[in-house]
Amino acid sequence: MKVLITAGPTLERIDAIRFISNRSSGRMGYAVAEAARDAGCMVVLISGPVTLPVPQGIKVEKVESAAEMAAAVFKHAVDSDVIIMAAAVADYTPKNKSDRKLKKTPGDLTIELERTEDILLTLGNNKPEGQVLVGFAAETENLVKYATGKLQRKNLDWIAANDISASDRGFGADANEITLIGRSGQQINIPLADKKTVARRLLDIILPQ
Repeated sequence: MKVLITAGPTLERIDAIRFISNRSSGRMGYAVAEAARDAGCMVVLISGPVTLPVPQGIKVEKVESAAEMAAAVFKHAVDSDVIIMAAAVADYTPKNKSDRKLKKTPGDLTIELERTEDILLTLGNNKPEGQVLVGFAAETENLVKYATGKLQRKNLDWIAANDISASDRGFGADANEITLIGRSGQQINIPLADKKTVARRLLDIILPQ
């Protein structure tokens, strides 16, 4: 079984030294990749910029921007049995990027942003029969409502919703708690635990038997 997993943030460059990004450490996605490997799956991990070591026995492709992540994901998606999109992909990127460092000038600076491609939506719209597509929803409020809406809009089989408003879980933390919501409306709570434990419990539920 081939499992495709994304992890970490993307980095959207403004100029030669400045960028827009987020606080994702990649730990959850890496934990899922290792759990899938341990379950006997062939794993491809598409990773944004993180400081984590490369897991043994896993094919890792490192990318930087949302556009690079999209290209890598679409390359592997066609023959993947399960796709788990755990990365925190930027929704916007600077419209005009400079190869040089922008110099400080008097007054304010306005940076125009444009939408990045919605990777998960594209996958959902082109999902072949039998493929399992799993998304993540990091929310600060209305967790189940927002995650369910995302699942329905993007034609997902499962969505893993996590509350990132608490400092002891989610982005940058060693632990996580997930509400796993299925296409049929089922809700399964994976209680607060270290991310490796949460990853194993997640895969026990979503991997085809």
